[in-house]
Amino acid sequence: MAGGGTFKAACLQVNASNDLDANIATATDLTRKAVNQGAQLVLMPENVTMMEWGRANVIAKAMPEDSHAGLKAFVALAKELRIWLHCGSLAVALPSGKVANRTYVVLPDGAIAAKYDKIHMFDVDLGNGERYAESATFEAGDHAASVDLPWGRLGLTICYDVRFPHLYRQLGQAGAYFITVPAAFTKVTGEAHWHVLLRARAIETGCFVFAPAQTGTHAGDRKTFGHALIINPWGEVLADAGTEPGIILADIDPAQVTQARAKIPALNLNRSF
Repeated sequence: MAGGGTFKAACLQVNASNDLDANIATATDLTRKAVNQGAQLVLMPENVTMMEWGRANVIAKAMPEDSHAGLKAFVALAKELRIWLHCGSLAVALPSGKVANRTYVVLPDGAIAAKYDKIHMFDVDLGNGERYAESATFEAGDHAASVDLPWGRLGLTICYDVRFPHLYRQLGQAGAYFITVPAAFTKVTGEAHWHVLLRARAIETGCFVFAPAQTGTHAGDRKTFGHALIINPWGEVLADAGTEPGIILADIDPAQVTQARAKIPALNLNRSF
């Protein structure tokens, strides 16, 4: 899909707790503030309605899609504000007993335009006792996803996906002008890799990258990095949220995608080897 006119995008940065209602209220308030500043597309971070710790707790608090309180609230919000709303990711209970880490994109009329289940599970040992095993709790997705906005196609990814560049290349080759990376990146890995990985994904694909983020300390003493980012197709950081909760905004010109790809047409130059 060819890019349309310019628009204003906003990424939220939150310090979500394990209190669903409080998290929904925070995300709703920040979304309203972003729209008051002219945002037409608002993007939320990973786990925006729940930063819980421990497999049993996550499974207990996950909700089925058809009755998910967070999804219902955000659908109503998008419809009320007449915006495109990217709902970060929500913990969705599955019949298997596991949980999907699922993104939703909501139209200004409240309809769900797209959904995406995180493909790559964060199963790592960072040392000093900091270990994560998402695959024990979450069921990995197996489909890439994108959605056509009025301004161009939006590719959907979540957090740890950012370390798998082939996914981003395929989204770019499938026509994405923008790619989302809602995240709850750990403080340790964020300090080392967050900016460089996201800038690389933008450069490699010639896409704008929207990366809403969690920040601060959460349940279980989990620490996230913050620094929600908006990056242009040349790899330049247009906005950086730092470490405090809030919003970042940027004016997005889809023509910059065409310009960047004309200079470096890497997406079209695959060779077998």
